Order: sequence, then C-alpha cells, then structure tokens
Amino acid sequence: MPLNPLRTIWAQGGYVVNGWCAIPSSWSAEIMARAGWDSVTLDLQHGLLDYGQALPMLQAINLAGAVPMARVPWNEPGIIMKLLDAGALGIICPMVNSRDECECFVGACRYAPRGYRSFGPTRARVVYGGDYERTVADAVLTFAMVETAEALANVEAIVSVPGLTGVYVGPADLSLSMGSPERSDPTWPEVVAALDTIVAACRKHGVIAGIHCASTDYALKMIAKGFRLVTIASDGNLLAAAASAAVKAVRGGQAGGPSAGGIY
Repeated sequence: MPLNPLRTIWAQGGYVVNGWCAIPSSWSAEIMARAGWDSVTLDLQHGLLDYGQALPMLQAINLAGAVPMARVPWNEPGIIMKLLDAGALGIICPMVNSRDECECFVGACRYAPRGYRSFGPTRARVVYGGDYERTVADAVLTFAMVETAEALANVEAIVSVPGLTGVYVGPADLSLSMGSPERSDPTWPEVVAALDTIVAACRKHGVIAGIHCASTDYALKMIAKGFRLVTIASDGNLLAAAASAAVKAVRGGQAGGPSAGGIY
C-alpha cells in the first residue's frame, strides 16, 4: 500500500478536510466516509462508541475510500495499539501536556526500535498487506492534542518529539483552560494568539497543525491561518443541523430544502 494519502496531500502543499463520527453506527460512518472527506475520525473519547462499535465503523470507512482515524479516550497504550491493529491509520490523543506525555503517545504508535508498539496487526495486515509492519506502519499519523494552558506553554517541546505528525487543537478545552467563555470557533484574543503560537511552532518543527471547527466559515479562516487539517463539526451535529433546517423550511413554507436525490 502507498503511504497514507493524507501525507501526499500535505507534501503537495494542500490541507486535509476531516470528518468526525460520534454516532456508534457503521451506517453513519459509511455515509460520512462517502461524503468526500479526506479522512474520517472515530471519537472514542467524547463520542458514544467503544472499540466493539469502532471496528465495523473502520471497515465501513475503508470500503468507502476515506482514511480511517480515531481519537482515543486517553493517552493509554492499550487502546491506541488496539485501534491501530484494527486498521486505524491515524490516532488523535487528548490532553497531551508535556514532552514526556507526547513521547509516551508516539512510542505506542511505533514498532521498535522507534517505539514500543506490540506486534499483532490483526486486521491491519489483512487490509494493508502482509508487509504492513515494514511499510504502512510508518505511515500511521500521530496527533497530540494541545488543549490546555500547560500544553500551550510546552508546545515547542511537544512538537519537537520525533515521530509526531502534528498537533490537534481542542478549542473547547483550550478556551476553558485559558479562562475564555467560548467553547467553539474561538475569537477571544488570548485564545486566537494561542492558535497563532501553535501554528508557528508547528511550522518551525515541520509538523501539521490541526483543529476542530464548528463551522465551515471558521474552518476556512483556520486554513488561511496555517492549519493544515480541519475538522468540521461531527456526524451528530451535521445531522441535527440538517434535520432542523428541513423542519423549519417546511413549517415556514419555504421550498428548496436539503435533498440527497432519493426519498430514503
């Protein structure tokens, strides 16, 4: 298998548009993966799914042609390795606050001598080939979440960890940690300045800056700022917004509501 397609996008100077699944359903994951996202991330931290539900969702994402990724519940090697063995090609790890914590995370994603990942790519070998450990395993993406004031203070040390693909900003926790009342698409000056600091550190060390956005408008602003991976809302939020818009349109007598080309 070729290198992770997301790496190709970044090597060509592009940006990645990432989908997000919080609904525990392979059908929902397949719909998301076929919507045109470059990658789709399963949220095992705040989403409603566990490993048993994530496995068929990873299968659906693979079959639909998007790059499968997962946000793990915590910086715990067991679940990181298990999701990689199941076929995830990228891991987003929450609450990474120091270089030591980042080294622990990255090490769990890499085989020796670069890390301490245990060998047993059960499904990954089936999907990506028998030489997985020599080729595709090195293409696994590692994103440490920078989402606290402590992580912000240590961002230079975090992004300098060998084997780290990039950082992923959790704007809600970062805003909360910095005393901002905002939780999504932050505009508070101190938080905006923090985003600039994170992007600058990523550029300096040659890693990717990623961020979770609540709207397409904000995502475009973040791309202009230098973020090279943007997530837009989640399957649940997008479903709720589309459903609400359709109901409001009909109750208001407005034509031209959303259509997918079929009644079901």
